[in-house]
Amino acid sequence: MPLSDTIKTLIRNAWDDGCPCLVATYGPAGPNISVKGSMIVFDDTHLAYWERSKRTALENLSHDKRICVMYSNFKAQREGVLESGFLRFFGGVELHESGPLHDAIFAKLLPREQTHVGADTGIGALLKIEKAIDIRGKPIM
Repeated sequence: MPLSDTIKTLIRNAWDDGCPCLVATYGPAGPNISVKGSMIVFDDTHLAYWERSKRTALENLSHDKRICVMYSNFKAQREGVLESGFLRFFGGVELHESGPLHDAIFAKLLPREQTHVGADTGIGALLKIEKAIDIRGKPIM
Protein backbone atom coordinates (compact mmCIF):
# COMPACT_ATOMS: atom_id res chain seq x y z
CA MET A 1 0.00 0.00 0.00
CA PRO A 2 1.48 3.40 -0.94
CA LEU A 3 2.00 6.32 1.39
CA SER A 4 -0.99 8.64 1.65
CA ASP A 5 -0.95 12.07 0.04
CA THR A 6 -1.20 13.49 3.58
CA ILE A 7 2.03 11.80 4.67
CA LYS A 8 3.77 12.80 1.42
CA THR A 9 2.81 16.44 1.99
CA LEU A 10 3.77 16.44 5.68
CA ILE A 11 7.23 15.01 4.95
CA ARG A 12 7.77 17.43 2.06
CA ASN A 13 6.91 20.36 4.36
CA ALA A 14 8.59 18.91 7.47
CA TRP A 15 11.42 21.44 7.70
CA ASP A 16 9.19 24.46 7.11
CA ASP A 17 6.63 23.11 9.61
CA GLY A 18 9.33 22.80 12.29
CA CYS A 19 9.12 19.00 12.22
CA PRO A 20 12.31 17.87 10.44
CA CYS A 21 12.90 14.16 9.97
CA LEU A 22 15.53 12.42 12.05
CA VAL A 23 17.70 9.62 10.65
CA ALA A 24 19.13 6.97 12.97
CA THR A 25 22.21 5.04 11.81
CA TYR A 26 24.63 2.69 13.51
CA GLY A 27 28.36 2.32 13.02
CA PRO A 28 31.61 1.35 14.76
CA ALA A 29 31.36 4.27 17.20
CA GLY A 30 27.75 3.38 18.04
CA PRO A 31 24.39 4.94 17.17
CA ASN A 32 23.89 8.36 15.62
CA ILE A 33 20.81 10.50 15.06
CA SER A 34 20.94 13.26 12.45
CA VAL A 35 18.47 15.90 11.32
CA LYS A 36 17.80 15.61 7.58
CA GLY A 37 15.99 18.71 6.38
CA SER A 38 16.05 17.48 2.79
CA MET A 39 13.91 14.37 3.41
CA ILE A 40 11.36 13.72 0.66
CA VAL A 41 9.02 10.97 -0.42
CA PHE A 42 10.73 9.78 -3.61
CA ASP A 43 7.91 7.43 -4.65
CA ASP A 44 5.39 5.11 -3.02
CA THR A 45 8.06 2.77 -1.62
CA HIS A 46 11.07 5.06 -1.09
CA LEU A 47 12.11 8.07 0.96
CA ALA A 48 15.19 10.03 -0.05
CA TYR A 49 17.44 12.78 1.28
CA TRP A 50 20.46 14.73 0.15
CA GLU A 51 23.58 13.90 2.15
CA ARG A 52 25.73 17.01 2.10
CA SER A 53 27.26 17.13 5.57
CA LYS A 54 29.11 13.85 4.91
CA ARG A 55 29.84 13.20 8.57
CA THR A 56 28.76 10.50 11.02
CA ALA A 57 25.58 9.32 9.27
CA LEU A 58 27.47 8.79 6.00
CA GLU A 59 30.33 7.07 7.80
CA ASN A 60 27.87 4.77 9.56
CA LEU A 61 26.18 3.91 6.25
CA SER A 62 29.51 2.66 4.93
CA HIS A 63 29.27 -0.06 7.62
CA ASP A 64 25.53 -0.70 7.88
CA LYS A 65 22.98 0.45 5.29
CA ARG A 66 19.99 0.02 7.62
CA ILE A 67 18.36 3.20 8.93
CA CYS A 68 15.28 4.41 10.73
CA VAL A 69 13.65 7.71 9.79
CA MET A 70 11.43 9.34 12.39
CA TYR A 71 8.87 12.02 11.68
CA SER A 72 7.22 13.72 14.66
CA ASN A 73 4.38 16.24 14.47
CA PHE A 74 2.19 16.75 17.54
CA LYS A 75 0.25 19.56 15.86
CA ALA A 76 -0.86 17.24 13.04
CA GLN A 77 -1.99 14.70 15.64
CA ARG A 78 -3.87 17.29 17.72
CA GLU A 79 -5.60 18.62 14.61
CA GLY A 80 -6.61 15.11 13.49
CA VAL A 81 -4.42 15.14 10.37
CA LEU A 82 -2.47 12.14 11.70
CA GLU A 83 -3.73 9.47 14.09
CA SER A 84 -0.28 9.33 15.68
CA GLY A 85 2.18 12.21 15.78
CA PHE A 86 5.12 9.82 15.41
CA LEU A 87 5.87 7.92 12.20
CA ARG A 88 8.83 5.57 11.73
CA PHE A 89 10.22 4.25 8.47
CA PHE A 90 12.73 1.39 8.43
CA GLY A 91 14.81 0.07 5.56
CA GLY A 92 18.07 -0.03 3.72
CA VAL A 93 19.76 2.86 1.95
CA GLU A 94 21.44 3.02 -1.43
CA LEU A 95 23.88 5.91 -1.88
CA HIS A 96 24.09 7.61 -5.27
CA GLU A 97 27.10 9.87 -5.86
CA SER A 98 26.25 10.30 -9.55
CA GLY A 99 23.99 8.91 -12.24
CA PRO A 100 20.26 8.91 -12.99
CA LEU A 101 19.01 8.23 -9.43
CA HIS A 102 21.38 10.88 -8.02
CA ASP A 103 19.94 13.39 -10.51
CA ALA A 104 16.33 12.26 -9.91
CA ILE A 105 16.66 12.71 -6.13
CA PHE A 106 18.21 16.16 -6.61
CA ALA A 107 15.42 17.18 -9.00
CA LYS A 108 12.74 16.37 -6.38
CA LEU A 109 14.37 18.40 -3.59
CA LEU A 110 12.88 21.72 -2.54
CA PRO A 111 14.71 24.72 -4.05
CA ARG A 112 16.25 25.68 -0.68
CA GLU A 113 18.00 22.28 -0.59
CA GLN A 114 19.12 22.51 -4.21
CA THR A 115 20.81 25.85 -3.55
CA HIS A 116 22.17 25.13 -0.06
CA VAL A 117 25.92 25.26 0.46
CA GLY A 118 27.34 21.84 -0.37
CA ALA A 119 24.38 20.78 -2.52
CA ASP A 120 26.55 20.57 -5.63
CA THR A 121 28.70 17.82 -4.10
CA GLY A 122 25.91 16.03 -2.24
CA ILE A 123 25.06 12.35 -2.35
CA GLY A 124 21.55 11.09 -2.98
CA ALA A 125 20.41 8.65 -0.28
CA LEU A 126 17.50 6.44 -1.32
CA LEU A 127 15.70 4.50 1.43
CA LYS A 128 13.70 1.44 0.37
CA ILE A 129 10.87 1.39 2.94
CA GLU A 130 10.66 -2.11 4.40
CA LYS A 131 8.40 -1.17 7.30
CA ALA A 132 6.43 2.00 8.10
CA ILE A 133 4.66 2.21 11.46
CA ASP A 134 3.33 4.74 13.90
CA ILE A 135 4.53 4.95 17.50
CA ARG A 136 2.09 2.21 18.54
CA GLY A 137 3.38 -0.16 15.85
CA LYS A 138 0.37 0.28 13.56
CA PRO A 139 1.32 0.04 9.85
CA ILE A 140 0.98 3.34 7.99
CA MET A 141 1.30 1.94 4.48
